[in-house]
Amino acid sequence: MAKEKISADQLISVIISGIEDVKGQEINILDLREIENTVCDYFIICEGTSNTQVNAIVNSVQKKVSKELRDKPWHVEGEDNAEWVLIDYVNVVVHVFQKHVREYYDIESLWGDAKTTVIETSY
Repeated sequence: MAKEKISADQLISVIISGIEDVKGQEINILDLREIENTVCDYFIICEGTSNTQVNAIVNSVQKKVSKELRDKPWHVEGEDNAEWVLIDYVNVVVHVFQKHVREYYDIESLWGDAKTTVIETSY
């Protein structure tokens, strides 16, 4: 049985929901499709306040995507120190930072040509 293709919009929606379930902060979506030579179509960037919250966000995203879309990441990196965890779903890459690490690397500025969508949270 062939696996049903998951749209980027479906995946992004479930990822955002997973981040919000554990109160991830400062959620941005960077649309990279108009930029040449990118490794994926979208970055989703958010932050947690501690190692524990960063890990909770990562676990929440993975569980929600697995349960709702029956998909798992191609690669996950950075879980050991939980300051910057990257979850790679091939076309959508999720970056979960602690605030100080996010400010230091400032990947939103590095990808300044990308169309950015800020997700408003109610918490």
